[in-house]
Amino acid sequence: MKLLTCLPGILLFLSITSQAQVADKNSYLADVKKELNAVWPKNRTINIVFHGHSVPAGFWHNHEVHTLESYPHLVLRKLKEQYPYAVVNVIVTAIGGENSQKGNARLEKEVLVHRPDVLLIDYALNDRFQGMEKTKEAWDGMIRKALAQHIKVILLTPSPDQRVDLLAADNPLEQHTIQIRQLAETHHVGLADPYAVFKKIALTGAVKDYMSHVNHPNLAGHEIIANTIIEWLANTK
Repeated sequence: MKLLTCLPGILLFLSITSQAQVADKNSYLADVKKELNAVWPKNRTINIVFHGHSVPAGFWHNHEVHTLESYPHLVLRKLKEQYPYAVVNVIVTAIGGENSQKGNARLEKEVLVHRPDVLLIDYALNDRFQGMEKTKEAWDGMIRKALAQHIKVILLTPSPDQRVDLLAADNPLEQHTIQIRQLAETHHVGLADPYAVFKKIALTGAVKDYMSHVNHPNLAGHEIIANTIIEWLANTK
């Protein structure tokens, strides 16, 4: 009798637990990958939007913008290697120096108007100065707005800032990474996790080899970020 009484609560808990996880990497973008594999005249243009701060915007050293060597363009190149028949638009709505609160404020008018098939969000580096609660609210807002329009979302954990010790358990990038992972789990969306890769590199003391500036990756650093994204879009046909 006690078991029967507790059963509804147990089922509810199991349901919530099963939903609170990052989306499945193999199936989450299956519809998008199907479209990328389509051949004319059955194909259509796929829009992939990169929203965030200076890193996806392409900033390197001394305010130079290296568009063709930064991860949005690298993702496009990797996609075209796998999907020769696809028409793909990579659209960058990132702004150098911006945080997630400002990114959330302009999402509907400047980002979702591009009708993305996939929206990638990368703000953690600049969010360190805004507070955890405010940034969580902003990320949550962007995710909800995108999902309401049936847009697939991939959240990005941060790339390094050489002033931050990635191996320190309480470092601010670690805190934001944890929050981003939790948001991906809560909303059951994608998670590209370059922070985890850079943290392993930090064990060897070689993070500087992947940086063009104190907080901007070089080509090798952008390749790492692009690879964590392309895992979600890899051709499994």
